[in-house]
Amino acid sequence: MKKENRTHILFRFLLVIALLMLLVARVVYFALDNTVLSAPKWNAKAMVELSRTDTIRPERGDILSDNGQILATNLCFYTIRIDFRSERFLEGRYLLAIDSLADSLALHFPVRTREEWVKRLKKPMDITDKSKRPRAYKILSNISYSQYQLLRTFPFFCIKNPNKNGLTRERINRRVNPYGAMARRSVGGVGIDSVTGQTHGISGLERALDSLLYGKPGVAKKVPLTKDIVNWTDIPPTPGYNIRTTIDINMQDIVENELNNVLTACNADWGVAVLMEVKTGNIRAISNLEKSPYSDEYIEGMNRAVLGYEPGSVVKTLSMMIALEDGIVKNVEDMIETGYSFPYAGGRAITDSHGAPSMRVREVIERSSNIGMAKIITSRYGENPGAFYSRLKKLGFLDPMNTGIAGERPPRIDSVASNRGGRIALSRMCYGYTTEIPPLYTLSIYNAIANDGIYVKPRLVDQLLGADTDSVLPISYMGDGRACSSKNAELMRMMLTNVVWGEHGTGKLLRNDRVKIAGKTGTCYVIDGSGYNTSKKRLAFCGFFPAENPLYSCIVLTCYPKQNMFGAASTSGTVLKNIALKMYSRGMLENSSDYRDCTPKDTRPTLYATANRERFNHLRSRLEMGPMRYFEPRKTSQGIPSVVGYNLRDAIHLLEKSGVDVKINGSGYVVAQSLAPGTRITPGQRIVLTLAQ
Repeated sequence: MKKENRTHILFRFLLVIALLMLLVARVVYFALDNTVLSAPKWNAKAMVELSRTDTIRPERGDILSDNGQILATNLCFYTIRIDFRSERFLEGRYLLAIDSLADSLALHFPVRTREEWVKRLKKPMDITDKSKRPRAYKILSNISYSQYQLLRTFPFFCIKNPNKNGLTRERINRRVNPYGAMARRSVGGVGIDSVTGQTHGISGLERALDSLLYGKPGVAKKVPLTKDIVNWTDIPPTPGYNIRTTIDINMQDIVENELNNVLTACNADWGVAVLMEVKTGNIRAISNLEKSPYSDEYIEGMNRAVLGYEPGSVVKTLSMMIALEDGIVKNVEDMIETGYSFPYAGGRAITDSHGAPSMRVREVIERSSNIGMAKIITSRYGENPGAFYSRLKKLGFLDPMNTGIAGERPPRIDSVASNRGGRIALSRMCYGYTTEIPPLYTLSIYNAIANDGIYVKPRLVDQLLGADTDSVLPISYMGDGRACSSKNAELMRMMLTNVVWGEHGTGKLLRNDRVKIAGKTGTCYVIDGSGYNTSKKRLAFCGFFPAENPLYSCIVLTCYPKQNMFGAASTSGTVLKNIALKMYSRGMLENSSDYRDCTPKDTRPTLYATANRERFNHLRSRLEMGPMRYFEPRKTSQGIPSVVGYNLRDAIHLLEKSGVDVKINGSGYVVAQSLAPGTRITPGQRIVLTLAQ
């Protein structure tokens, strides 16, 4: 019996040994195969993997206003999830914390009520089979880093070990516009390429300057480590340039509000307004508003400032300027017979809505005479209409501006032939029909007249800022840099001033005792189908202010008003007048911002300047305000930053970036903060800022 048991034991022992030997043999075989026999194949696969490179996407540059405030930037947002199958998930503690966790979520993230949060948090626990519970249960999406830090203080989520609370986060970089719809079409937007997955500009500055904003991608190669093959940065990515625009946030706010007010009052289809600095050509504000298809409100729409439209009578200023420069008009006091109808070259007779039997040449602009303008231009170019096109080309009026606005188009002015059709087209072209001119090009001519004839090119980009770059872009010019002589510019300014202040001016409605405005009204019927729809008008006003010392030029278009106001002066002209008055009231026209002329100089309000000394000096010299205080912020390497002297937007941005909540008392610039600079930051901490003008 014992012998049989021993035999069975030995047999089993030998069987186990045999199996182990087979296993060892298999291991040895595969080791030999991998290291010797099939080594070339595995080496080739390894080389393929190691030779593979990945692209490191660069950080897209910011778009800034003229004083460095952010118009478009990249912000990091998070999607928060819970892994209910994490290795050491504390199920019992989670169930006990659901009620208090729902209270905190409902208070700080009111996307759901407390009851809805309780239901949401309990739902995964209703699954009895733990292996089927979700591993990525979404709790919140699109929250900021400071909100994430706050979330980590909530019951159960405050557990530091993520294996115990299952909390995970997904990081998402998104392009945001801190000022919302302000100048949205000009700033533009971005989109993700469906093929490459890269983010590029699709409209506005984002598109026009995409190559500068995008930067240069980096390269990561594979490197073998002990346990894994990892990415190793071979060529680091180069961030895109930060681009400082010429947009002034305060002026942009004024322009958008005044345009919106008039569009709402007259119930127009759309409107566009552009405000430009005379000496530099810097576009300080640009607004494109159109009626929302879903409500009666106006929203940022198509950037019509760079699209071509028949300009109407505002183009008469260009025609008169050429007439003065070419010697067609030698004395603006000469009389010209106009009458009430002018049949020319067998075409349909030209008429005037502000007609007179005769008028002085300077009154052609004041009265907006189609007949007078047509007679002046055709007297020189009638026999050779193509020469007028050449004259515009020589002026530089047809050159691309390259303002940085995507979708920009040059004027469409046909090179008309020397025949009857060309002569008829010329006679209409000179007062605003049979051509398409973007509003920005029309504005450039008025700006040149305001600038004593110097023809600066409008621009929206002022400076490029990079890691090793700080490049201020110089002012550039259209054509040879001069639209007309100083003498003729002075004559044109006189004529445009008379449009508002003259006895027969079409813009008399725009007179006011604060800011003297000069400019020209323009009315054009809208092409609807195959012809003009006389019930639909596009109304324009283009001019500059103050007329005696022009600082800013501006053009406004209003399309198809349906109530209350139907004239160019009462719609577009009113927008310009209100912009000028609002800027005057805020001290933006080299004046005191106090409306009361009798205000004693020694009682002017103190202006608390920004912490940027260059900006401080600019404000002090530009505004000529009373006593001004310059704050030198205390520099801190960690903790609460110093924001004394900052404007409110910059202060909030800096503090919220540090992870603290902000409460505000007063308005203006920050003059005190409740937490001293350098104070250690704790989650959910609040700071109170005291502001003063």
